[in-house]
Amino acid sequence: MEERFARPRIFVSKCLEFDACRYDGSMIGNDFIKKLKDYVDMVTVCPEVSIGMSVPREAVRVIRSKDGTRLVASYKGTDYTDQMTEFAKNYIKDLEGLDLHGAILKSRSPSCGIKDVKTYPGLGRVPATGDKTTGYFGRQVVTLGIPMEDEGRLSNFNIREHFLTRIYTLADFDGVKAIGTMKALIDFQSRNKYLLMSYNQTGQKKLGKIVANHEGKSLDKVLSLYQEALNHCLSRPLRRKTNINMLLHIFGYFKEELTKDEKVYFLDTLEAYQTEQMPYLVPLNLLKSWVVRFNQDYLMMQTIFEPFPKELLVLNDSGKGRV
Repeated sequence: MEERFARPRIFVSKCLEFDACRYDGSMIGNDFIKKLKDYVDMVTVCPEVSIGMSVPREAVRVIRSKDGTRLVASYKGTDYTDQMTEFAKNYIKDLEGLDLHGAILKSRSPSCGIKDVKTYPGLGRVPATGDKTTGYFGRQVVTLGIPMEDEGRLSNFNIREHFLTRIYTLADFDGVKAIGTMKALIDFQSRNKYLLMSYNQTGQKKLGKIVANHEGKSLDKVLSLYQEALNHCLSRPLRRKTNINMLLHIFGYFKEELTKDEKVYFLDTLEAYQTEQMPYLVPLNLLKSWVVRFNQDYLMMQTIFEPFPKELLVLNDSGKGRV
């Protein structure tokens, strides 16, 4: 891995590639998390085991009634609601001190799930209600306000790429805060110009105004405002319209160097991307080849061409969980 990448810190449900702690005594293998271990620092926990549940154990479920929901053992009805709620709130306080950049939680888990957790009307062999909720531990992790996904959604290429871009960009910004100078912030804004433009052009301009600091705010205040705006800018996944606008801006650097046929070829490629006949990486890498060919130093440092280690770019796509 190239040293230029900061190493993000993320939380991961312990049953994902770390420990055989599921209710049935199993561990869930996950190729993406396995690969990610070499590039990211991970904090793990199994909240169910942490509150004293055994391995193996009776599965728990979320029971919904007119009085709300409870976390209980599926058949015996042992109620774990209060224990799990107390553990989750206390554990999240520990996580807050770690300055995490993201989280990956077990999908649909009544404890760790962050969405699509089934609810039931009672114990035993009864069908789910059809209503979905958030797991009792997962709902506390959500309050951290960090990028988070479940392992199921991360099987989708676009969602996985969005998650990686966010955690590596936020880790990079932590380095800016550690240096604590306006120069470090200006350099960060400069090298991320086209990445931010691809996500949110309005947001990118807002970040530029914060960096300009015409009001003469203190550095701490500027960094705080910038971090808030950065999180907002990266919160929404990439869209074709903003991507195309960014690609055209970079294309403008080469209008004097390229031949007519090269220009036509790029614009045809861009149209194919716009009509979903070609992936985003094709026009992006075509531009990168010209950056190298014409030795564009400013563009060479742009994170848009490699926002995270290239070893983590896996092209497989389940097609599930699309944003």
